[in-house]
Amino acid sequence: MDKIWLKSYPKGVPAEIDYTQYRSLVHLLEEAFHKFAARNAYVCMDKFLTYGEVDEISKKLGAWLQSKGLKKGARVAIMMPNVLQYPVAIAAILRAGYTVVNVNPLYTPRELQHQLNDSGAEAIFILENFATTLEHVVAKTKIKHIVVASMGDMMGALKGGIVNFVVRNVKKMVPAFSLPSAVRFKQALSQASSMTLKPVELGHDDVAFLQYTGGTTGVSKGATLTHRNVIANVLQNDAWAQPALEKEPKYDPLTIVCALPLYHIFALTACCLMGTRWGALNILIPNPRDIPGFVKELGKYKVNILPAVNTLYNGLLNNPDFAKLDFSGLKVCNGGGMAVQSAVNDKWLKVTGCSIIEGYGLSETSPTATCNPADATEFSGNIGLPIPSTEIAILDDDGNPAPLGQPGEIAIRGPQVMVGYWNRPDETDKVMTADGFFKSGDVGVMDERGFTKIVDRKKDMILVSGFNVYPNEIEGVVAAHPGVLECACIGVPDNNSGEAVKLFVVRKDPALTTEQLMDYCKEQFTAYKKPKYIEFREDLPKTNVGKILRRELRDEKKAA
Repeated sequence: MDKIWLKSYPKGVPAEIDYTQYRSLVHLLEEAFHKFAARNAYVCMDKFLTYGEVDEISKKLGAWLQSKGLKKGARVAIMMPNVLQYPVAIAAILRAGYTVVNVNPLYTPRELQHQLNDSGAEAIFILENFATTLEHVVAKTKIKHIVVASMGDMMGALKGGIVNFVVRNVKKMVPAFSLPSAVRFKQALSQASSMTLKPVELGHDDVAFLQYTGGTTGVSKGATLTHRNVIANVLQNDAWAQPALEKEPKYDPLTIVCALPLYHIFALTACCLMGTRWGALNILIPNPRDIPGFVKELGKYKVNILPAVNTLYNGLLNNPDFAKLDFSGLKVCNGGGMAVQSAVNDKWLKVTGCSIIEGYGLSETSPTATCNPADATEFSGNIGLPIPSTEIAILDDDGNPAPLGQPGEIAIRGPQVMVGYWNRPDETDKVMTADGFFKSGDVGVMDERGFTKIVDRKKDMILVSGFNVYPNEIEGVVAAHPGVLECACIGVPDNNSGEAVKLFVVRKDPALTTEQLMDYCKEQFTAYKKPKYIEFREDLPKTNVGKILRRELRDEKKAA
């Protein structure tokens, strides 16, 4: 396919990147540790860690892991929110020659057991707040080594002691647990004081991360991401960001807000690994759902980069103190994970002076595949252009390229595309084409400039009397209503039209009625797109990243 998007590239962005400049992610990490040793790398609850400290602590922790006799390539899980131990554990696991398995700390015992067994993880780093979940299932897994961390572990004796006391005794956030063979995080470091990390020869084909998908198509699967995949995506994102970062005033070091969870591929690449390459400071936010606390943290720093999802941007905008912050340093606000709504962007631009740059990617693509120009000043409503070294194809139902301007399944090819699903060749075959494209399951349309617009997920599409209705469109319009805080729509069975549109709404204005909203929809939509049912809710089901789960709403309807 002719790479029509290249003519739309911002000035200075290369068509290709060279991922061979790094032998492995460890090479990338260690280069940054030495180059930026004196700089602050992370801050959490006012405690800073320098790159030099991350280097030293991760080296010790890696040596401790090696002392347990784990073989090269062994899987080691991390089950924590955004605390200082997280990036240290990532570096330790990779430097010791192992594979990181990122685990959502809010998993149920059933979900945790599935992921540990599917990955074959032999060791785990876990925050004590979630240790009771592990206790329920550890005997049914291959886990032999457990390191239990506490919130205050890396905050110094006095502050750490106070933090741990408050977390355990005042907020009662640590349920009782019994893991007799577990070692405390500080204990592991102390045992490692006389150990030396043995260098491991790692290459592009070694597996760096098993990144589990949310299980939107049934059981959760591990996207197998190699060192090549992740290095490539860091360099692709780096090249893409330069037009915005090069604009005056320039900042060095940069300050990044890491509010999205590090177990999610978006934050892992866009905050942790990108930040390391740049020698940036990452502000770790353990609980972004505490919006007042989050806003208070933002007030302490001059922020340059703020990646988030639509619901998080919306949550911040609805906090009265957010608009009082200083946004003069803001250079890039990346939106991903779900569609950014035009109404949210318009308000964000008005408050911060910075437009949201929407991109697109998946766990399977490490994650970024496309992005709008980083220096764009206007919101486009599309997912942008394929980033360097990336090709996008729009495929029809027979797997052939669809004519330009026609909808089809978005397929992605590039060095950031996973090698497959862990131990699931049958599932891999379903999503990979013979010529190396990954089929995303998203329906999109590419225009003549190479910009792609997502119409919707294939399986979320609603079929009303033979007409396709795309929830993204309905939700985007309804979200612009001043009385609406959040919304989601699904298809429900209908005797006359096959399916009908049902809308779920969280009100911003408690006085908003069904009739008022129906009238608004009547003005905005042609008849078959208009919601037939509206249900008001106190909240909507979401993933930990804040993505609204239409699937859960659909499942509720089926169960009913």
